[in-house]
Amino acid sequence: MIPVNEPLMSGREAEYVLDCVQTGWISSAGKYIDRFEREWAAYCGRKHGIAVCNGTVALELALSVLDLPAGSEVVMPSFTIVSCIEAVLRNNLVPVLVDCDPRTYCMDVDLVRKAFGPKTSAVMPVHIYGHPVNMESLLKLCRERGVKIIEDAAEVHGAECLVDGQWRRCGSFGEVSCFSFYANKNISTGEGGMVLTDDDAMATRLQDRRTLCFGRKERFAHVDRGWNFRMTNLQAALGCAQFEQIEGHLDRKRELSERYGAGLSDLPILLPHVEPWAKSTVWMYAILLKEEVPFGADELARRLAAEGVQTRPFFKGMHEQSVYRRMGLFANLSLPVTELIYRRGLYLPSGQAITDAQIAAVVAAVRKVLS
Repeated sequence: MIPVNEPLMSGREAEYVLDCVQTGWISSAGKYIDRFEREWAAYCGRKHGIAVCNGTVALELALSVLDLPAGSEVVMPSFTIVSCIEAVLRNNLVPVLVDCDPRTYCMDVDLVRKAFGPKTSAVMPVHIYGHPVNMESLLKLCRERGVKIIEDAAEVHGAECLVDGQWRRCGSFGEVSCFSFYANKNISTGEGGMVLTDDDAMATRLQDRRTLCFGRKERFAHVDRGWNFRMTNLQAALGCAQFEQIEGHLDRKRELSERYGAGLSDLPILLPHVEPWAKSTVWMYAILLKEEVPFGADELARRLAAEGVQTRPFFKGMHEQSVYRRMGLFANLSLPVTELIYRRGLYLPSGQAITDAQIAAVVAAVRKVLS
């Protein structure tokens, strides 16, 4: 079976992890944590990086320091992973869901504008499958309305967006930006995440809250509530080694995209689209079955699995999740683009470790099952 994603560990990962073991710095302090935070923040054009144990808690922690009024609304896409909506709910906020652009699968900024109301306090743009949200339009809208931005950049390591005539890297937008370094990301720490910000006071609160708000002068005197959301030095060691290779990882993603595109362009599927104002990293190579294909993504996945190709389905919209319907959320909400692409889309093997021969085998399998 060709795996849908396999991380590439071809640099100094083993050397750095062994250094942690040999020196005893294996917990939540050490030189690699400081280095990883500093280097990743600088890469994204930010002042502060606060490393945490995964991308989900990065979102929860980031929202907690914005001091948004309880019960106020956060506009966000329905087409995203459940982590986003859980972070909103766990901070006693109300998610307001919007549909996505049918070409990029990112939130439609025109629909965000229409979703704004008197209780709107924030927007959570989620960059999808390596392609950025239209941040120029969103930044303008949020400045006009005085609305804060929590940027979910978990899927766009290294992607860029054109804003006011300048290319800006994803992770540089809004009050806070959040990353995941899960095993399938462009750089990985196995599990892990980070919150980025330019605000000094906010960075201090993020640092305190990720580590149970231990006192800075008197350790066991707590002046606020927090969590144990810390990243280990072992994880950060992986991240440092991975970051040293990020340009090579991104080049491989672009090459993968070109090879898939050349082999699949004449089939009845929609291939990844990139807007002229975006530099996508093609985190996952997503395809969408056209209307003339008489079956959906679940059947395509079954047929490809029989050919030895592993895939993953698209996100099921948050508005269609039974757990939230049982909570009384999103009753009668219909978001047609999100509903369509969930049923017609999947992504193909897209890890940096995939070989050219495996890409060719995937192309052959897709062509066979769609012939």
